[in-house]
Amino acid sequence: MEAILAALADPGRWRLVNLLAERPRPVGVLAELAGARQPQTTKHLQALERAGLVVSQRNGQRRIYALRSGPLRDLATALHGLAEAADGHEGFDRYGVSAAAERLAATGEGWADGRSFRFARTLPAAPAAVWPHLTEPALLGEWWAPDDYRVSELVFDARPGGRIVLEYRDIDDKGADLVAGRAEGEVTAAVPGERLAYRLSPLLPDGSGPAFTSHVEFDLRPTGAGTDLDVRWRLSDSTVDAADFIAGIEIGFGQTLDRLTDILNP
Repeated sequence: MEAILAALADPGRWRLVNLLAERPRPVGVLAELAGARQPQTTKHLQALERAGLVVSQRNGQRRIYALRSGPLRDLATALHGLAEAADGHEGFDRYGVSAAAERLAATGEGWADGRSFRFARTLPAAPAAVWPHLTEPALLGEWWAPDDYRVSELVFDARPGGRIVLEYRDIDDKGADLVAGRAEGEVTAAVPGERLAYRLSPLLPDGSGPAFTSHVEFDLRPTGAGTDLDVRWRLSDSTVDAADFIAGIEIGFGQTLDRLTDILNP
């Protein structure tokens, strides 16, 4: 595939491929139609032939070149696969739109105070089985980060006044890149199987302090199918530099809850 892409990258060779897609042609005619010298055209055709894109045969004193469809179909299939994979990254575009809007809104300290978010999921496990995934670091670390990230440091002391530390990195980063996010806070309520609440403050990248404080409450209610999970966020202490963080709450936390749901599926 690399040889095909390299061969097609040259504008002169790309022009010849388009001409040969119409019909097989001799070197002299191709050079004339492409507006190039024949020796240069011959070199281009030889490069395309080495890449498997064209074949040639002699007809008297002329050499006729024809385009091979197979390699082009393989390339088209590979490019289609890449496009399909890229379509799955819609969260990236959504975040960009949200971040642009939040940056415009961040005109002063406290600009996002009182902002709230709400999330709901029906989890396929009873509240007693869900609770450890919300409070035990070994289980919490499996889902408490947005898509394409991994938890790199986690402290969660599930009792009122208990300390929380959450740090995450790019999923492929082993420590060479900058930390993608770090937050610190404390648990404010913990009723096993029923209710969990905490305060958590994402830290600004320059280390100057928190971007804002999130007040998060989880309510668990048993249902015939498992557990109805209701999560409420409320923001306070928002700084001007909090825009990019706040833009990612709805998308990022929604992704974490989807991951939790998948983990709990039998």
